This record gives sequence, C-alpha cells and structure tokens, in this order.
Amino acid sequence: MKGIILAGGHGTRLFPLTSYISKQLLPIYDKPMIYYPLSTLMLAGIREVLIISTEKDIGKYEDVLGAGDRFGIDIQYAIQAEPKGIAESFIIGKNFINKESVALILGDNVFYGAELTSKLQKHSNLTDGACVFACHVSNPEDFGILEFDSDDKVVNIVEKPKNPISDFAVTGLYFYDSAVTEYAKELSPSDRGELEITDINNIYLKQKKLKIERLGRGFAWLDTGTVDSLLEASNFVQIIEKRQGFKIACLEEIALNNNWVSKDDIAKSIKDQNYNSSYANYLKNLL
Repeated sequence: MKGIILAGGHGTRLFPLTSYISKQLLPIYDKPMIYYPLSTLMLAGIREVLIISTEKDIGKYEDVLGAGDRFGIDIQYAIQAEPKGIAESFIIGKNFINKESVALILGDNVFYGAELTSKLQKHSNLTDGACVFACHVSNPEDFGILEFDSDDKVVNIVEKPKNPISDFAVTGLYFYDSAVTEYAKELSPSDRGELEITDINNIYLKQKKLKIERLGRGFAWLDTGTVDSLLEASNFVQIIEKRQGFKIACLEEIALNNNWVSKDDIAKSIKDQNYNSSYANYLKNLL
C-alpha cells in the first residue's frame, strides 16, 4: 500500500500565520505539523509516500523531509495548483498509486492512541473496498457525518450537514483499493466547486464495500485547522510527552522500531545536522 498526504490549501482560517508559510509546516509543540500525518502512515507500515502541496510551498517540504532516506522511506512530491477538493489527490497521484491500494491522510490531522498502530496495520493490507476512520465529535456540522439506520449500520455520509443526524464524523484518514483513481475521475464538483471525498466514500458505501473503523474513548483525533485547535494540539502533545517521556510522531524512532533504519543511521543523521534541541536529545537517548 502507498500513502498520500494532502498538504495544500491556503490555510485561510490560520491567517496571518499562513501568509508566510504553509499550514502543515507550522509547529505542533516540538515538530512541524507534517510530521504527524507522516508518522501515521509510517505506523501503518507504509514506506512509499506522496506529499501534495502548492507550487509555492512544495520546495519547503522537500527542505524539511528530503527524499525520506533518514526515515527509511521514499517520499515523492506533487503540486495541487488550486484547492479543488480532497478527492483530487487521487487524480494528481494516479501515476504514483499505479494500480495499488492507497491510504490518504490530511496534512493537518493528528491521531493518537494506544492501539492506533494495530488498527492502522489491520487496514494497510486492504486490496478490495475502502475503510474510513470515524470519531465522536462535539461539532458535527463541521465534518462529513455518518448516518445510521435502526440496526446501527451506516447508510449515508453527509458533508457538513446543517442538521447533523449523528455525532460521528469521518476523520481525515482513508484507505482505498486501486479503483479510487477511476472513481475520482468520474466525480463532478460540488456546490463548493470541489471534488468531495464524501462522494468517494458514498460510492464505496453503495457498493457495500465501505468499512467503518470507530475510534473510541481511548483515542485522540485532532483537526488542527484553526488557531485554537493548533494550540490545543500543541498542549496535548506537550502534556503526553512530558508525562510519559516518549515523543509523539518521532519519525526516526518509528523507522528504527520498523527496522527501516539502524542506530548507526540515526547517529550519523544527528551528527550531520548538529542540532541540540529536545528532539535531537531524545534521539541521542534512543541510542
């Protein structure tokens, strides 16, 4: 399975922060935001990743992450000229996907939980159909919302409903088989002028090929698209890291645990970069 991170858009809800830098390069506590979705794909065991961003910002992501060598993965880059919807990712990334299954994660989404890795890896072998992750939210009008029948089965997904029919939102993490590229090409723009990911999900739902992975009380899903949610995410990460002594979204650590890099590789990376931050010191302690 391959992975795509959509890190485009104008970040208008974070202005003026985003007047000089891409939203997904803003810090969440001690790392750039892009580290968090990338860590999620890596925890799923995905080693081939495409990062999609704007022409203005794509070079900055290459500066931060390079080709992925120091994380034991392969990172490629592509441009989304205009924010025409999440589902456009599959059109832009068609050659990258190349008839394989694909996981898509939004660049401003943070996932955390004790059983997260096992849930991710359970679906990373998907070859037929699709799976979306759902989470209970207090503001369902801001998300794609699941509609259930009397037997608690999902019968529809409604994008940002004015009168939500449930409190379960589809998060920004999706797993699809290779047919998703063809479905994306068949979509028509919504009233917002975008190719909606909800339309893709409803195609799989109508085919009875959509699985729903619910994230319960033991999980945190943070959508960091506003100033308040960005601060909340930073505070959350700081509290967890300070209390437990473990880093969230430490890419080198994940790569080491996956046997994608060696301790010598990490030692060389630390020496080459010559940093003395808390993140660099954490890597030194790993060794």
